[in-house]
Amino acid sequence: MFTTYYHSPLGELEISASEDTLHSILFVDTQKKPAPRRSASEDLPKVIYQTIQELEEYFAGTRREFSVNFSHSGTDFQQKVWAELYNIPYGETISYLELARRIGNEKSIRAVGTTNGNNKICIIVPCHRVIGSNGKLVGYGGDLWRKEWLLKHEYKYAIPKAGSLF
Repeated sequence: MFTTYYHSPLGELEISASEDTLHSILFVDTQKKPAPRRSASEDLPKVIYQTIQELEEYFAGTRREFSVNFSHSGTDFQQKVWAELYNIPYGETISYLELARRIGNEKSIRAVGTTNGNNKICIIVPCHRVIGSNGKLVGYGGDLWRKEWLLKHEYKYAIPKAGSLF
C-alpha cells in the first residue's frame, strides 16, 4: 500500500492506493490515527497521481465525474450503498431515506447512514451529497463545514449564476 498527502482547499487529504487501485481518501484531521508520512522521493503508483490530478480538476470546477480506479472493502450491503452514492449526480443531493429506498430497503435508513459514514473514499464517492429528509446538513465524517463547502462548490459549477444553496 502506498500513501501520500495532498493539500486541498478543505485541508490535508491522505490518499492510499495499491499499484493500480485507489483505496482511500481521508481528511487527515478527522482521522483517529494518521498513517506515517511517506518520503516525497518515494515512487508512487500512477493511480495516486491520477487521483491528485482529478481532485485538482474537481476543486477547479472542471471535473464532475471521476475516472480513477477505486475499490471499497465491505459487506454486500455496504457495497450496494456505496455504489448508489456514486450514482448521485454532481450538484444534486438526496436524503438518507431516499438512499435507503434506492437500494430497495426503506427500513435500512440507519444502516445506510452508518455505511455512508464509513465511506473511505471521500469526494470521489460523494457521501457529502446525502442530507437529512428535512433538507438539513447532517452526518458527515469530514465535519459538516466541509460537507457544506463541497455542496456549495458543486452547486456553483453545476448551476452557474443561480442563487445560494443555503
